[in-house]
Amino acid sequence: MPLPGPPDKLDIPGEAKESLVMGREIKLTGGEITILKKIGLSGTPLLGKLLIDRIEEMETGEFLDGLIGLMDLNYVLSNKVNIRLREDVEKASFPVNPSFSKDLADAVNPSRKRERERAERQRRR
Repeated sequence: MPLPGPPDKLDIPGEAKESLVMGREIKLTGGEITILKKIGLSGTPLLGKLLIDRIEEMETGEFLDGLIGLMDLNYVLSNKVNIRLREDVEKASFPVNPSFSKDLADAVNPSRKRERERAERQRRR
């Protein structure tokens, strides 16, 4: 007996369609938000030396923990593999991963996400 093929059209109710949308809820600490704001969300790499100059108010340990955490989650990329010391950061460049830039922008500025969702609801009416 042959297996049934895929249906030509999927009849999915409206609420179920919305649940199929892939969205990422990103939770960031204050230090991570500060680092992302200093790097920028455009995807343009920022030299580590400039990043250190911009992050003068953070302690070195907090800065390294935040940066390494963002890199471990693949939110921030680097041209160097091992970033463990301040000197390692100075020799590297750091772009934000373009795959996450929209979600990171929402996490850095939650009001932006609310405004976009409100505009989408108004368009559906």
